[in-house]
Amino acid sequence: MTIEENKPLDDLNTFGLEVGAKYFAEVKSVDEFKGLIQTEIYKLNKKLILGGGSNILFTNSFDGIVLKNSIKGISVVSETETEVIVKANAGQVWHEFVLWCIGKNYAGIENLSFIPGLVGAAPMQNIGAYGVEIKDVFYELEALDIITGEVVIFNLNDCNFGYRESVFKNKFKDKFFITSVSFKLTKLSSPHALYRFKTDYGDIKNTLSEMRAYDLTLKAVSDAVTKIRQSKLPDPQQLGNAGSFFKNPSVVKEKYEELISKNPVMPNYSQKDGTVKIPAGWLIEQCGWKGKVVGNTGSHKSQALVLVNYGNATGNEIWNLALEIKKSVFNKFGIEITPEVNVV
Repeated sequence: MTIEENKPLDDLNTFGLEVGAKYFAEVKSVDEFKGLIQTEIYKLNKKLILGGGSNILFTNSFDGIVLKNSIKGISVVSETETEVIVKANAGQVWHEFVLWCIGKNYAGIENLSFIPGLVGAAPMQNIGAYGVEIKDVFYELEALDIITGEVVIFNLNDCNFGYRESVFKNKFKDKFFITSVSFKLTKLSSPHALYRFKTDYGDIKNTLSEMRAYDLTLKAVSDAVTKIRQSKLPDPQQLGNAGSFFKNPSVVKEKYEELISKNPVMPNYSQKDGTVKIPAGWLIEQCGWKGKVVGNTGSHKSQALVLVNYGNATGNEIWNLALEIKKSVFNKFGIEITPEVNVV
């Protein structure tokens, strides 16, 4: 394996920031990783695991070794008449994996179509959209201890999934190199399969109607979700961004009642734990940020939740904007919003 020095990361982060890494290694197999951890460069430097670069904000170049996860491949582990366990390696592009499953008529992740990034990041973030989260279909994952190279298997309970959270973002942050993730999906080809499409979230139903997709299929739902996401989110190839920058906050019932009395049109979603989720994009828009340009950065004109790089922004510029937005939301609504994006 080649370890590169002073590697530019401009094309490896979707904000398009001009940053670099002191050392860089692209890992394409488990054996390559196990060989890498024996090197002095690896042992003596701090480490950063990089997936698709779609959920990270670099505020500086990284003074250590960046590990690019490029372990690819998809396979069926086991199956019954109605269910299938599918393993996807961590370096597989997430949307390509979704389309592969749809092509096999495996249901469960069609609502997660067109989410940027790699499979390995999916459980780290517990990615979710339109009523579905990774935890709903997660079976297990395999990971390597970044110090010893030991293989460790994590099941559903081990991952401690929460809203855009997992054990890999707190207790085990930067402790493991995820190599594969397995999912339990429904085989729609089986006449005995029980499955309910989730189309009651967002604009899925309206979009399906506009598309004249009268037959409900995995592909139709996936196409509708993709169309919605494309209409709301700027293409990182055209305008640097990392998608939704902040998580949607949840508030206790008393706080919700206070807010709704002052803001009767405020969108809200009741949660199973009794709290109420408020869209962060709406809160940010009410504070006047939507479409606002600040230097080389700003909040996108179509989706206030998306912070963008207009070409020459630095990571610190974007982070300072995020802090100003966070402060203004708290001052106006008394709600703390937290970043979904990982800040390095």
